[in-house]
Amino acid sequence: MQKKGREKFTSRMGFILVSAGCAVGLGNVWKFPYICGINGGAIFILLYLFCLLLLGLPILICEFAVGRGSGKSIGSALRELSPQGTRWKVYRWFPFMGNYLLMMFYTMVAGWMLYYLYIMAAGKINQESSAAVKETFEQLLASPQTMLAFTFLVVAMCIGVCALGVQNGVEKISKVMMTLLIVLMVVMAINSLVLKNSEEGLKFYLVPNFEHMKERGFGNIFFDAMTHAFFTLSVGMGSMAIFGSYLTKERRLTGEALHVTFLDTAIALMAGIIIIPACFAYGVKPDAGPSLLFITLPNVFQHMFGGRIWGTMFFVFMSFAALSTVIAVFENIIAMTVDLLGWERKKALLVNLVGIFLLSIPAILGYNIWSGVQIMGSGTTIMDFEDFLVSYNILPLGSLLVVLFCTRDNGWGFDNFVEEVDTGVGRKFPRGIRNYMKYVLPLIILVIYFKGYYDTFAPKGIKVLGIWMTVAVLLVALILYCASGKGKTDKASN
Repeated sequence: MQKKGREKFTSRMGFILVSAGCAVGLGNVWKFPYICGINGGAIFILLYLFCLLLLGLPILICEFAVGRGSGKSIGSALRELSPQGTRWKVYRWFPFMGNYLLMMFYTMVAGWMLYYLYIMAAGKINQESSAAVKETFEQLLASPQTMLAFTFLVVAMCIGVCALGVQNGVEKISKVMMTLLIVLMVVMAINSLVLKNSEEGLKFYLVPNFEHMKERGFGNIFFDAMTHAFFTLSVGMGSMAIFGSYLTKERRLTGEALHVTFLDTAIALMAGIIIIPACFAYGVKPDAGPSLLFITLPNVFQHMFGGRIWGTMFFVFMSFAALSTVIAVFENIIAMTVDLLGWERKKALLVNLVGIFLLSIPAILGYNIWSGVQIMGSGTTIMDFEDFLVSYNILPLGSLLVVLFCTRDNGWGFDNFVEEVDTGVGRKFPRGIRNYMKYVLPLIILVIYFKGYYDTFAPKGIKVLGIWMTVAVLLVALILYCASGKGKTDKASN
């Protein structure tokens, strides 16, 4: 039974834009264009689209279904939908922890976006040398006071949006931000395409490059495509489940998930059209990671006619992308706090306003006062460790568990899952992929999970790799333990 008085989205478009806003993360901008280019351009894009359908879309549908089927956040949904005598409820705190871990560094990075929006709009980075642009970013990282101020601004703004409620806050403001984000991206993409020599960048980005494919190897390219397709939709922490819980039963979920996937992919592709041609037009290497946004692109804007305007627009767009994700995850945290702890929403908002800001402090100090704390090895930061916990543990293990929950007879069960997905009008779910989702999809997730550990720790030596691989195996064993309890089969198969 759904919680009495639980708000619903007022429109289908609101649901799609809010869900896409959560999925559209900063990784889409500072990673996708670069890995697309080095992996053969259009070859990578085709493989990426295939992997989205193969991997990302089914997990997204699972999260939407669990949320809508229970009318609750994922932690409470596992308890609500699982048969008696099973262990699924052991998992209920896992996504709760994951959302907090993500916000422990993502709020800081969103604060960087607002800071750069301010200095770009104020002309404080205009006509500086390349060395000075780099120094600007280094000075930001060295100033805990500045980062604390902008991080608190992000937390306060986004908690304020959630305080307005699902319809008047999260949905309404996310719709405005996402609409403006898309308009800004179209304008900036057109500007990039008319720059002199931009065609070389477009060629690097989109035209199939078989030499690059030969150098990288098809297997590496396919794995990069599969990994990025897995992470791009922000599944595994229950963020999509909470939006499913705010969704009415009017539409089938397969079509809704396809719309969210399409919008997320379109924004990622357009980000590349904005960035790569502009970098090539001014002879700048399109790096991946924070250096692209805070060093490389500010240098590009300096050489561009009207660069201050274009730079300001770019960081408006980046701020919207970051804030839409923060708002979405905050809403997930608030809903889980209400569901799991039984708090009133007002109390959850106030406690998390203070709590999330305090939890963000270690990542901030990790770049200055606590820079000597290098958990992941020499040269790493506290943020690197927090990102590792989220990206290489919470997301894949959470995705594994939600797929098992939706397909195993001692969980919700495949028939109950499909019944929920196909409630309403629209595209039907393909029942023929039952065995794929039950056996093959979990195996693919495990391959991605262990490969992530291998790539992270293999360069550090066999001893370090062995220790961390042991940790990975134990975590997988815990998930499988939760999924192994005997219970009643799903209703539709009885």
